[in-house]
Amino acid sequence: MPASRAVSVFTTLGFLAMIACAGVVQTAVELGHGERPQVLEVFDRVPTAANLHDYEHSLEEASLVANRLRPAMQYAQFELLADAGEKALVGRNGWLFYRPGVRYVTGRPTSHATDPVAAIRSFRDQLAGRGIHLLVVPAPNKESVYPDRLSSRAVGVPGIVSTSTRALLGQLREAGVEVVDLFVEFRRARQDHSESGSTDLYLARDSHWSPRGMRIAAEAVARRLEELGWIQRGTIDYSARTVRVQRTGDVLEMLRNPRLEQTIGPEDVDCLQVIDSSGRAYRDAPDARVLVLGDSFLRIYEQDEPGSAGLVAHLAQALGQPMTSLISDGGASTLVRQVLYRRPRLLAGKAVVVWEFVERDIRDGAEGWQIIPLPPASSDRR
Repeated sequence: MPASRAVSVFTTLGFLAMIACAGVVQTAVELGHGERPQVLEVFDRVPTAANLHDYEHSLEEASLVANRLRPAMQYAQFELLADAGEKALVGRNGWLFYRPGVRYVTGRPTSHATDPVAAIRSFRDQLAGRGIHLLVVPAPNKESVYPDRLSSRAVGVPGIVSTSTRALLGQLREAGVEVVDLFVEFRRARQDHSESGSTDLYLARDSHWSPRGMRIAAEAVARRLEELGWIQRGTIDYSARTVRVQRTGDVLEMLRNPRLEQTIGPEDVDCLQVIDSSGRAYRDAPDARVLVLGDSFLRIYEQDEPGSAGLVAHLAQALGQPMTSLISDGGASTLVRQVLYRRPRLLAGKAVVVWEFVERDIRDGAEGWQIIPLPPASSDRR
């Protein structure tokens, strides 16, 4: 056999052996533990494309060899190729971006399985039938506010709002739905660098806003509520104290690579925790006049560390009165209203509902944009 052919055969066999090795090791370990080899699960399913894809994914997730090698490979990918995998994109100056958010902003508009405008109008009209006002607050994607931190090609762009978001904001205004346009607020804030401390409105390795961005949003909501005359300022004199926390960042955590987390490290985040006159951290009140609905943009700093330092608490401080809140991670389009249906007492005595949802949920919201009925009015008082 010629030398060149022998090298080719040896290389091919070695490559095949490497491929087979993972399966052989996995099967040997499973048999050693008295378990049925996972590879045999392929015979338990109808051989459709979807089932075969799920089967392949479950094998990959359970593979002992892959789980040992994956962290090192991911680290090398990140450091050498600036490749953060399927859930994240590496931006400039150490910033990370959530890939679905980037896809929403940069992708072509698609038709919605369910219509956001119809669902929002229905909710507005149902609340109006109870004498309750609705204020809608889309939270901008990080990449809409900082396209220049994602790519140098966007340097000088004052912020990108996708076609889908522009269309929704316009349609809601035409339908008479009151909206707080945080895109305008954040564009103005980016141009104003007079405030001491960090001027960033979003965290570098997280998909959420920074404490400064959150406070600007809370102030804008409070200002709009007062302009509309829906809420009068209360008499509680809340104050705030600075609390520093360390936040790894949800985008960094999505990479599931402890070595990367350790190398990059957490961000130091200075939060303003809202307190009452006795120094106790802010707490919601079930009999408040305002109900705030939303997703993880409400949860951050409020239910996460340090607590009582998120949008709900700062809205309470701005309005001088406590709020009632209902937060559903990743579910502000439909899931949070489904929970509201099951908890009718949350609507008791309410004058206003503030509904926050992240921009990307306009197209990608969990469970779409279903029309959910309000619970019977009589159940509010039970």
